[in-house]
Amino acid sequence: MVHHFGGKSLCLAMLTLVFTLNIPCSNSLRIENRVKTKSAVFRSPVFELEPGSVLNRIYYNIDFPRGHIAVKSFKAEVVDEAGRPVPLHETYLHHWVILRYYQRKGVSNVEQDSFKKLDQTNFMFARNNGVCQKNVLGQYFGLGSETRKTPTFVPDPYGIEVGNPAEIPDGFEERWLMNVHAIDTRGAEDSLGCTECRCDLYNISKDEYGRPLGPDYKGGLLCCYDQTQCRVRKGFQGTKRSLYLRYSVEWVDWTDSILPVKIYIFDITDTWNGLNSAKHDCKIEYNVAESCKGTGTMSSQGCVDTRRKRVRMPTGGYVVYGVAHQHTGGTGSTLYGEDGRVICSSNPIYGKGKEVGNESGYIVGMSTCYPQHGSVKILDGETLIHESNYNSSQTHTGVMGLFYILVANQLPNPKLFMHSPL
Repeated sequence: MVHHFGGKSLCLAMLTLVFTLNIPCSNSLRIENRVKTKSAVFRSPVFELEPGSVLNRIYYNIDFPRGHIAVKSFKAEVVDEAGRPVPLHETYLHHWVILRYYQRKGVSNVEQDSFKKLDQTNFMFARNNGVCQKNVLGQYFGLGSETRKTPTFVPDPYGIEVGNPAEIPDGFEERWLMNVHAIDTRGAEDSLGCTECRCDLYNISKDEYGRPLGPDYKGGLLCCYDQTQCRVRKGFQGTKRSLYLRYSVEWVDWTDSILPVKIYIFDITDTWNGLNSAKHDCKIEYNVAESCKGTGTMSSQGCVDTRRKRVRMPTGGYVVYGVAHQHTGGTGSTLYGEDGRVICSSNPIYGKGKEVGNESGYIVGMSTCYPQHGSVKILDGETLIHESNYNSSQTHTGVMGLFYILVANQLPNPKLFMHSPL
C-alpha cells in the first residue's frame, strides 16, 4: 500500500532532492558467468495537474524490488493515463527522488508523522554516503528534466547494494519512498519563470506554514510548494489531467561476485570550508544574477557565473560513475581532485525541438563519466574541488549545482572477469 503526504517545507524538500547515471563508454568488465538481470516497471500513485498547478508530494512504501539485491538501473518519466510520455513544455519535471528507509514491523501509518519529526522510534532513514547534514540529499536515485536522456546503468561487476538483512535493524523492514515535484506550464505567462519558481509569478510572500519570506528571496522551492499556482495567460483554457511517474528498475540477486558501490552527492551551496568545523550545511539551491546582456539563455559565452566549493571525501576509492545536475542556464560542472586532475566533467544536453525528449530550451540530458576501469581513484580524506557554471546573461532563481558519483572500495579480481566491448 502506498501512502502519500504533500506540502513540505524547504527543509523537507531538501531531504528528497538529486541524480544518476548513463551508459558506460569504451570497454567494460563482464562477468564470465553473468547473473541474470531482472526488470520491472511500476507507476506512482496518480496525481492531477491543470495549467499552472504544482505537485510536490511524497509517496511512502512505493513498489520496489524486494530482497538482497544489486540495483543496476533506475529510470523514470511522467506519463498520462494511456502511458504516453508527457513533454516538458507541458509538465515540467522539477525532480523525482527515491529514498530508502526502515519502518518497524507491525506498525502502520507512521511515515507522515515520523517524517515530520524525524522520529527514529518506528521510522529511520537509510541514507547514502554523502556529506550533507542529517538526511539532506540522502537519496539513492533521482533526476529532473534530464531524466529521459540520462539513462541509469551501473556496470558489471558493480551494483548498488540494498536489502542486506545484516544492515536492517532488528524488528524493522526496508521500504522506499518517492518525492515527485512537477509543474504544469501549459498556458504559462512565463514558462521559465514558473519552472524556476519565481515568487512573483506564484503570488507567494509566505512559505507553506505562513512564515514570511525574506525580501531577498525571489524564487525557489519556498514559492512552488504543493498546490501552489503559477500565473497563466488570461483566457487560457486547459483541462485537468491525470498523470503518473512511471519508473523502471533493473537488478540482480546479490552474490559475492558483485562489488558494492557507495553513493556520494556534493552540493555547490555547502557552507563547509574545512577551517573551523567539520559541519556541512547544504542549501540545495541558489540564484544566478544577471552579469551581462546576451541574446539568449546560452548565446553569450562571456556571461558565466562560476561557483567553486571545496569538499573533503570521507573515504576514498575508485570512481565508477559521475554526473552533475543543473537547471536551465547551466553550462556544465566539473569535479577536480586535490592536485587539479579532472575526476569528472558533466555537461547539459539542451533540446532543440518539440518532441518528447528533445524539448527546445530544456535540459533533456546530462553527459556522464564512466572512467576506464580503475583509472580514477580518490584518496581517503582527499579535498576535492566542485565547480558549477551557469550562463548569466539573465537572472535565474532556484538553480542547483549537484554532483553524484559512485565509488567502489576495491577492484575486481581480473581472473574472474574478461574485457568485452559493449
